[in-house]
Amino acid sequence: MKAINIILLMCLLAACKKAEELHYDHAANIHFDLSSGDKDSIVYTFAYTPTLSKDTIWLPVQLAGIQVNQDRTYSAYVETDSSTAQAGVHYEPLKSTYTLRADTGRSSIPVILYNVSDLESESVSLMIKLKATNDLGIEIPTADDGSNLLKAKIVFSAMLEKPNWWDMWLGSYYSRTKHQLFLIVSGVTTLTTNGLDAPRNLYLVNLLTTMLNDPFKWVANNPTKGYVLEASGDDYYFYNNENPARKILLRWNAAAGKYYFIDENGKEVN
Repeated sequence: MKAINIILLMCLLAACKKAEELHYDHAANIHFDLSSGDKDSIVYTFAYTPTLSKDTIWLPVQLAGIQVNQDRTYSAYVETDSSTAQAGVHYEPLKSTYTLRADTGRSSIPVILYNVSDLESESVSLMIKLKATNDLGIEIPTADDGSNLLKAKIVFSAMLEKPNWWDMWLGSYYSRTKHQLFLIVSGVTTLTTNGLDAPRNLYLVNLLTTMLNDPFKWVANNPTKGYVLEASGDDYYFYNNENPARKILLRWNAAAGKYYFIDENGKEVN
């Protein structure tokens, strides 16, 4: 029994020595710590928040090494050859350095995305990679699932897609512009396809019809929503004060004697 205890003690000492070597012999490094669902890319949409002019994606960064009692800096950059988003147009340029606070092993990079009009018809991508500094390296191997822990891809847009309930309540004509207007006036993002919900759903659809018939009255009656109609010659632009970059054209139709919103295909919203 004594011999067995000695052997176990020797094994424990050897294991502790090996762990100590692994713990102290490697320089401190950082890597992205994305969730399993975000390994390939983070997908974000402004589709349901048209009044939001910008939003922030937080990319988690993790330390591989010893925590120390002082702040350390690390860096990241946008790989432009692998990105379609434009700095200053679709996102705020990254800072030159970021801080890993003392006595911690985690940090985050704030990536500020802009909700601009061209995102209504296309998605853009942003490839962000970590870069070594004098404080922290990036000598991290590939993850077990093959993903690269030193880069993070963000794909974002403001595109709406036709939902399966649309035809049942709003008819066969669909446009992203009409969909956006429905979201604005109704305040809901989805309807059911249950016939028992017809009273509620038809009420919500009627809110849109009323607004399309007289957008000027709707703006006047809903000041808290923050929407305005700005004159531009004989036409108007409809947008929210919080995000003037997302505008919808309102054009006069002399034959019909009324104004119509113009959708992304140049057609009148009806």
